[in-house]
Amino acid sequence: MTQLGSRVAVASDHAGFHLKSSCVTWLKESGYSVNDLGPSQPERCDYPDFAHSLCQKITNGEVDWGVLICGTGIGMSMAANKHPGIRAALITDPFCAAATREHNDANVLCMGERVVGSALAKSILDTFSQSRFEGGRHQTRINKMDI
Repeated sequence: MTQLGSRVAVASDHAGFHLKSSCVTWLKESGYSVNDLGPSQPERCDYPDFAHSLCQKITNGEVDWGVLICGTGIGMSMAANKHPGIRAALITDPFCAAATREHNDANVLCMGERVVGSALAKSILDTFSQSRFEGGRHQTRINKMDI
């Protein structure tokens, strides 16, 4: 069973800026080494730019996992999943946060600021970061996704 490492990158677009800021604070307070990839202000920007930057950091080995936030989380998850080796999951509750780590070995958590509030996001983030990939039969399925 593998657990996520302590190096995490976090990014958003303008619609996820406030929740991103909250998540960065929580992660730092929890002892994670956080790379905040922006944006630095909630001005209009394009989510694919931030998703691509975060995914490159993971595939280059600069960080262990990531968190992407936009208005719904949908755009971020779609952009992130274009990258080989990235398994981004759009999550709206702690049960799915645990399941995607345990069964899918997700390495990017996507959330929507307009969908989840700060308290729920922290619960999702805590569950995601503490859950472990179970391997076994699930690894066989992961291998089939990496085409």
